[in-house]
Amino acid sequence: MLNISEQIQKLETKKSIWDIVEYVSDIFKHAIERKASDIHIEPTEDFVMIRLRIDGDFIILDKIHNDHTSAIVTRLKVLSKIKIDENKKPQDWKIAYIYESEGKPDEQIDIRLSTLPTKYGEKVVMRILRQDASLTNLGALGLIDVNMKKVEEALKSKYGIMLVAGPTGSWKSTSLFGVLKHFNPLEYNISTLEDPIEYNIEYVNQSQVKPEIGYTFASGLRTLVRQDPDIIMVGEIRDTETAVLAVEAALTGHLVLSTIHTNSATATIQRLINMWVEPFLLASAMKMVISQRLGKRICPHCKKKYIPKESEQKKIDHHLSPILDEESLKNMDFWIWEWCEACNHTGYKWRLGIHEVLIVEDYLEPMILEKKSANEMAEEAKKHGMVTIVQDALIKASLGITTVEEALKLI
Repeated sequence: MLNISEQIQKLETKKSIWDIVEYVSDIFKHAIERKASDIHIEPTEDFVMIRLRIDGDFIILDKIHNDHTSAIVTRLKVLSKIKIDENKKPQDWKIAYIYESEGKPDEQIDIRLSTLPTKYGEKVVMRILRQDASLTNLGALGLIDVNMKKVEEALKSKYGIMLVAGPTGSWKSTSLFGVLKHFNPLEYNISTLEDPIEYNIEYVNQSQVKPEIGYTFASGLRTLVRQDPDIIMVGEIRDTETAVLAVEAALTGHLVLSTIHTNSATATIQRLINMWVEPFLLASAMKMVISQRLGKRICPHCKKKYIPKESEQKKIDHHLSPILDEESLKNMDFWIWEWCEACNHTGYKWRLGIHEVLIVEDYLEPMILEKKSANEMAEEAKKHGMVTIVQDALIKASLGITTVEEALKLI
């Protein structure tokens, strides 16, 4: 199998494009059909490279002459209704694309577009957001049973703040909507603040923030608490003002859901303290943190049983012995791929969520008040039954959902 450098060298540069409109539409179709998460249009000195991110990795879709850079970028700007004559500064918005598939009803797919001026022209990156109800429900998050029970129990609370944490592109928003859809919007007053609105949910009051006119997450939160809300969803906690207002809203009888960029569940608490949220308020308001990553899902068509290497087995035993007995560890099966047409000879097919769920219980409150480190809180949380992200990944590897190799990348 060719590596990415060999792919780009072997691919012939396309010198002519007869119809730019049709060409751009074909890029969208290829990306959607191959379940890509992102499309990259990248100008270089000699050509324009078009790449798709599939299951976290890049594949080269096409290589075209750089004479076509301007035409492609202009077509994308027209579709997203941004300024076509602005090429000195970044712009972003979204495209409502109608995907037509034979034998199936037309599907509207939101494509979030971002432009960036570079040395050789404007680079465009597009995130594909499918309005797929199967992706936005609690059961589809891929939580193991013990974590699902914790989440369901936490969601019985009528107030408090619950966060989904993780790096960019880890499906935080998807998980957040899965949590949100646990509630019947006809039985609650549910309002959201988003940037942008990614999934449409019937009977939920969804609002797009517009920082350029002063309508931010913080100013929107001030308005929402006057809208008699039961549940408030804030797309992301980005600054101190939003963090403080979210915690205050949670303490005044509202359930507040949001996302935050942190590396672990306990690091989320430390991050909020560092954002000047008073520890005594946080200890009372915080109910749950779901920290997550994305891993690659093993191809179900070509997977076979795998005996871990000695070095891998030591790591498996180290991470799983605190939560499994010796007999269970011995009887675990693991899997690897053989490569097949179904996975395009990659061994993996699509992705899965890997999680740790932290429920903020009485034992953590004094640690929050004393501003203990994230590591100290994590050690205590593990004693009280928190399954770490690495442990979750290894359990999913033993269930044949992913591989040991993929799980151990999270260490």
